[in-house]
Amino acid sequence: MKGSYILLINLENEQEIQIGKLGKIFFKKGYYAYVGSALNGLSQRIKRHLSSDKKFHWHIDYLLKFGKVECAFYKENKLREECNISKKFEKFKSIPNFGSSDCKCKSHLFYGLRDEFIAMIDSLNMILFH
Repeated sequence: MKGSYILLINLENEQEIQIGKLGKIFFKKGYYAYVGSALNGLSQRIKRHLSSDKKFHWHIDYLLKFGKVECAFYKENKLREECNISKKFEKFKSIPNFGSSDCKCKSHLFYGLRDEFIAMIDSLNMILFH
């Protein structure tokens, strides 16, 4: 299965976190939405993000050491849609360069209110991952 996904992450405490080569970033407590894609193995990619037993490879791995994925959503597609989805989230506060080192997006991680994230995700017709 190929497609895009969104992780809704709850960070219970504000803290500074070392995010790979991006350096230390201060994160407020609250909700974050991370937009990603997997053009091979979408289900496996989401399961990897939900696991705590993994090597750190992507920026999101460093954040997930401290934040909890409350839910994940996905949309099957053969094309890479994560940048188009990220653009729709630009109304939220973004964490500069997070998860976007291989594209021209400002970010793939956004900070905002849970209900507003859910409304945005609903408008994208994404499916809840089980």
